[in-house]
Amino acid sequence: MSAAPQLVVHRDKELMAQAAAARLITKIVDAQAARGYASVVLTGGRNGNGLLAALNAAPARDAIDWGRLDLWWGDERFLPDGDPERNYTQAREALLDAVPLDPARVHPMPASDGPYEADAAAEAYAAELAAAAGPEDHGPVPTFDVLMLGVGPDTHVASLFPELPAVRETERTVVGVRGAPKPPPTRVTLTLPAIRAAREVWLLAAGEDKAKAAAIALSGAGEIQAPAAGAYGRSRTLWLLDSAAASQLPPELYPPAVA
Repeated sequence: MSAAPQLVVHRDKELMAQAAAARLITKIVDAQAARGYASVVLTGGRNGNGLLAALNAAPARDAIDWGRLDLWWGDERFLPDGDPERNYTQAREALLDAVPLDPARVHPMPASDGPYEADAAAEAYAAELAAAAGPEDHGPVPTFDVLMLGVGPDTHVASLFPELPAVRETERTVVGVRGAPKPPPTRVTLTLPAIRAAREVWLLAAGEDKAKAAAIALSGAGEIQAPAAGAYGRSRTLWLLDSAAASQLPPELYPPAVA
């Protein structure tokens, strides 16, 4: 397991999104300088999309060589291509359509109106990940520079929900999900083994509705009951929170600021 999670708490969700976007720009630029390219896994939801919108508005956005950035997704709602509820659609609106990405390096998960049902879509995405992994990755997925995850009020990350079969998966890197407690019920998701291949995993949580989930996941809960507790990176695990989401954390994890 990686080192203990690091916590960064911001005053509000807007500041959190702006700071996380600046942090991501730096991480991508550093990886591109070191290796020539960078690899990032995006997340949906209000916090993931808020970060992308903040990145789009950031003056330092153009420091990134967008043509040398590989983009993947942590999960996807299994809906038709272009559906406004798809993470890929929302990411395009928030950022991707505004920057000069190489289309061959953008890897959305399959849509429901393509040739696959959910399980076959998961297998196809796993194959795409495996094809992108090199000998240096020592596994069936690339070593992502940053993998971002939103944390749900029930502690779910990606489409790994408490107690459901996907969170128990130890072999496959991508699985189909049916009967998700949050609509739509059918999804495709990375598994915990794939998530843990990342150098850095960033968990995003803002708002009072995320406070209990953050407290549970950071207080030693098991990953089957609290999937966010099982999401960690090889070299770093970073929780990026606003003060509302941090409000129920034990004092030893996050000492309250002295006024």
